[in-house]
Amino acid sequence: MSVSLTTPLLLASHNKGKLREIEDLLLPLGIEITSAGALNLPEPEETGTTFEANSALKAHAAAQASGLTALADDSGLCVVALDDAPGIYSARWAGESKDFAAAMQQVNSELRARGVEPEGAKAYFVCVLTLADKSGQVHHVRGEVHGTLTFPPRGERGFGYDPIFMPEGMQETFGEMMPDAKHAISHRARAFEALKQFLQQAKAA
Repeated sequence: MSVSLTTPLLLASHNKGKLREIEDLLLPLGIEITSAGALNLPEPEETGTTFEANSALKAHAAAQASGLTALADDSGLCVVALDDAPGIYSARWAGESKDFAAAMQQVNSELRARGVEPEGAKAYFVCVLTLADKSGQVHHVRGEVHGTLTFPPRGERGFGYDPIFMPEGMQETFGEMMPDAKHAISHRARAFEALKQFLQQAKAA
């Protein structure tokens, strides 16, 4: 048995930047969507120890609360020299106020505390997307993009840690890139490529 697709598809996120990117990526598929924020659904506590676990937790909670098929995203920045931190705690490093300027400074400080030069430090973004329906069926996909860090932060586009991340082979950070350029190579876009075929098949069924 596979995940059934409802109309609309519920985006299980309250993060406006993340929602904007997901909506842009779903647009070509012509799938009607709504969001957890629009339905005033509570945000579950993320108690998982992996991106997959937290993504599934959010998708399950939204599907059960709404009766709709839910699409959840758990993503984060992994810095190799920090043992892949902040990782699943990427949002928590920004605190309740979502202060990513402080979170980016913490990355810088943590690297220096370990004797690692922040400029050019290896890092990668991870995105795990999970579809869940009210029956409890789930479907996971994962996308990654590797690159290096740069300080001070550069660019006003994007969100989160985008201004300090420069993908391999590029001269701009995610914070400097135009949305279309970022969507072509981002971790979230790569996860969506893996999910697209499933969504198209489910929509046609």
